[in-house]
Amino acid sequence: MDYTWKLDSGKRVSLGDYDPRHKGGVDRHLAEQRLIELQTELGELQELCFAAQRQAVIVVLQGMDTSGKDGTIKKVMDSVDPQGCRVTAFKSPSPLELSHDFLWRVHNAAPEKGMLGIFNRSHYEDVLIVRIHNLVPEDIWRHRFDQINHFEHLLARSNTVVLKFFLHISKEEQAERLLEREENVDKRWKLNPSDYTERGRWDEYMAAYEDVLSRCATPYAPWWIVPADRKWFRNLAFATTLVEALRPYREEWQQALRARGQENHQALLALRARGEGLL
Repeated sequence: MDYTWKLDSGKRVSLGDYDPRHKGGVDRHLAEQRLIELQTELGELQELCFAAQRQAVIVVLQGMDTSGKDGTIKKVMDSVDPQGCRVTAFKSPSPLELSHDFLWRVHNAAPEKGMLGIFNRSHYEDVLIVRIHNLVPEDIWRHRFDQINHFEHLLARSNTVVLKFFLHISKEEQAERLLEREENVDKRWKLNPSDYTERGRWDEYMAAYEDVLSRCATPYAPWWIVPADRKWFRNLAFATTLVEALRPYREEWQQALRARGQENHQALLALRARGEGLL
């Protein structure tokens, strides 16, 4: 489906080439119906992943303020079993985290086999906000691109499926969403003065994101650009891409569970042959 743009080659990316208002030729009513079907399939796939324990899955969500990271998680993951899913929000590092290398807290949050880990922001903040605010010297953060690629390659070689999504929102749409929060009494709790401060550095963030998408898009840890100006289409595009990325593992997971079931059944038959395990 032509809903998102997949990046996996390391070619130079210009975000101006991707329309954040893209809606893939679908209308909202059909999109919301299709999303329900995708939620059901995602729940089934996640249950198989959790039971088979063959792979771990990491879903990285990045985007500007108001792009919908929280909303995407809440809406699309509605049918996922909480037992097999863990959401990690990466905020300002603690003193303990600062005493380690920048990837320590991320590796510590990486899911074990069978688990679906969702990163609400991620290790990419260490080449985004640290760059914009000069928190570390350029010589340090520029080396982090290669370090991130090596880290994600390690995860992929360790049977972790790494899927990364950039929620692409326009500056105009962000302004509307910030204004909506300000005018709606029930949404003012979402207001954060820093959102307005960071908005003033929009062009710097776009340049930083273009470097991220250009330098850290690989076959083993691809990026997808998700049009995010329309919330309903953002949810459909993300859900479609996520399900299509996990769907090829369904047969492997089912085979693993069938083999385990056969082993368990043989063990039960042996138990009964000894006169035990009778109903």
